[in-house]
Amino acid sequence: MVPLGPIPFRFPGLSGVRCAFSTRVLDAAAPGASRPPFDALNLSFDVGDEPARVAANRRALAARLGLAQWCELRQVHGDALRIEPAPTPLDAAATLEGDAMATARRGLGLAIKTADCQPVLLAHAAGRFVAALHVGWRGNVLDLPGSAVARLCAHYGCGPADLFAVRGPSLGPANAEFTGFDREFGPAFADFYDPAGRTVDLWRLTRHQLERAGLAPSRIFGLDRCTFADPGAFFSYRRARPCGRMLSLIWLE
Repeated sequence: MVPLGPIPFRFPGLSGVRCAFSTRVLDAAAPGASRPPFDALNLSFDVGDEPARVAANRRALAARLGLAQWCELRQVHGDALRIEPAPTPLDAAATLEGDAMATARRGLGLAIKTADCQPVLLAHAAGRFVAALHVGWRGNVLDLPGSAVARLCAHYGCGPADLFAVRGPSLGPANAEFTGFDREFGPAFADFYDPAGRTVDLWRLTRHQLERAGLAPSRIFGLDRCTFADPGAFFSYRRARPCGRMLSLIWLE
């Protein structure tokens, strides 16, 4: 069954911070404006969909979440962290490059676009700031989770044990095949590789990188929903191309 509406998430014991993970359907009555192969709630201007339909989808999602504005980046599979970025117009594509961002501004959503990559959302335990990461496999190789945590703590003057993290729907361990593992990852990541299936457990790798960065294991969460395995709920770049993109958002209320 297709889930109706964004998937909400709340960090336990942490009020004032909201997270939401969109699916490819907004609701039964108005699933989204995009037509196949981007049906129905495609939220990216960069995949070949009609811009007017993308803009309508983005406005509908923002209204559903009660968000007046959000910020997104032109994601490039790097490790650039943007601190306190300006809002991105809902009807325009992002121009600022990067794969991580953070803000202490209330009411500003941080939006990560994915269709298999891992969206990782972070929050300070006292609600001082939130952050959002786009962690593709290249981001794991660069240790974006770990380096972003270190830079966030340095900028905001906190410790990694003060942070929460949640990983959203993304490519699950059974479907994360890498036929060029030796070239793309290398021996440093052998503990996360299954030679029999030629798969990499990216979920476990991201958790490992967050724990190594100093987050408490009890404060790391994951929505173990595989985008490849659930075509009714999620877009998946590995399953079908072209395809739409979901948004994962975090904001301070």
